[in-house]
Amino acid sequence: MSAATIIATNRFGLGARPNELSLATNDPKAYLVKQLVIPEFEATEFNSDEIIRQVSEFLRQEQLAKKNRQTENMMSMQGQSNANKANNKKKFNGPKPLPPHKQAYYQLTASAFNSAINSPNSLSWRLLHFFSNHFSVTVSGRVMTALAATLEREAIAPNLLGSFADMLLAVTSHPAMIRYLNNEKSFGANSPLGKRGKGLNENLAREILELHTLGVNGGYTQADVIELANGISGWSIANPRKDNATGFIYRVNGHEPGPRTLLGKQYPAAQDNASGVKQGQAMLADIAKQPQTATHLCYKIVKYFISDNPSETLQTKLVETWNSTNGNIKQVMLTLINADESWQPEQLKFKTPVEHVISSYRAVNKPVTNMQKLLKQLGEMGQQPFKAGSPEGFGDLEPDWNSANALMTKINWTTQFATSQRDSDTAQAINTLYGNSLSELSFNTITRAESREQALALLLLSPEFLRR
Repeated sequence: MSAATIIATNRFGLGARPNELSLATNDPKAYLVKQLVIPEFEATEFNSDEIIRQVSEFLRQEQLAKKNRQTENMMSMQGQSNANKANNKKKFNGPKPLPPHKQAYYQLTASAFNSAINSPNSLSWRLLHFFSNHFSVTVSGRVMTALAATLEREAIAPNLLGSFADMLLAVTSHPAMIRYLNNEKSFGANSPLGKRGKGLNENLAREILELHTLGVNGGYTQADVIELANGISGWSIANPRKDNATGFIYRVNGHEPGPRTLLGKQYPAAQDNASGVKQGQAMLADIAKQPQTATHLCYKIVKYFISDNPSETLQTKLVETWNSTNGNIKQVMLTLINADESWQPEQLKFKTPVEHVISSYRAVNKPVTNMQKLLKQLGEMGQQPFKAGSPEGFGDLEPDWNSANALMTKINWTTQFATSQRDSDTAQAINTLYGNSLSELSFNTITRAESREQALALLLLSPEFLRR
């Protein structure tokens, strides 16, 4: 088995599934190019519009129940009989169904995990994971618990192989990002809503410039942050009970009137109220085309796929493609695939917990059956999906995941996982993942294990499996 075959399935992808090595053997690069397709998710009942409706109704019912309890308490204080008190308690006994925000989180994360595990196009899933972390949103409170996982499905995945500018606009106007960075509360000081005391919020504008596009050293100023914040002021989320709508809504009365100047370029005032949203759209489109954006994104892509210390020549190749194609992500990925620097034999990337878990399930060709338990375990490993805790997302450098404590939690999870897979054939897993290319030391260590469970655990903790 050639080294390039293993690199194609393990470095670029999420690890081989049965028969994938044979598909990659003849032409590893062509095998990867075919995987550049839009990821397909297992169907669920949830999308952002439905989530907003359900959570809104849940909160309304909760408020109503609270008022009812207050009324009952008043009745109790006025001499309600003990028998009636007992009857009221019985009404609240018994198991309660999961609230919609938790149902959405569990279903959407399970769908994404199993889709990645079963996919023959794991390169596209790794690329999706990159951009999902690049545009990180964190579960916090009921609404974000429900919405967080919809961002990658509805805004990132559909634009994964197209223009970065289109992806940036889709992400910035998605309810999950707007809610996470408080832009639904951002109104220009001179807008009708601003004059009522509702102020400008700079959070989303700042993270767009600092994290999503130009980078922290991208040459923007605080004045640029304010101008962009004003450009996207009024970008909000519909309230189903008040707006008779769901999803993104442009609140004309919250948009800061007048022209804007961003990074030295002027953007004229809207010709009428309804066209004010176009000002922010134009600003985002231009930021996406900035040379600093190309440099920032291409550095991160090389670091994510290839090495913690990215090759400058490889970065330059990607930047040139980015600039010549106006940020076409598929073309940038083709450059990455075809570059000699991407195929060095050394495994320079240490898998994150999520990558380790998904590639472990792929190795045994099994789906996740208990997502709630797995989410708890990923939390213990430090990478529960959509819980990075900041817009920066999770780290992807080896020190982030290879400390003594992080390694111990990974060992504990792997041991438990292997124990739960008693019917798995480790010899078959070795053949699936590496063919005959596993090192002699690892092969002997695994095959001399005292039990099937121990053998599988040793495979999943081998140096070849822990790294890309």
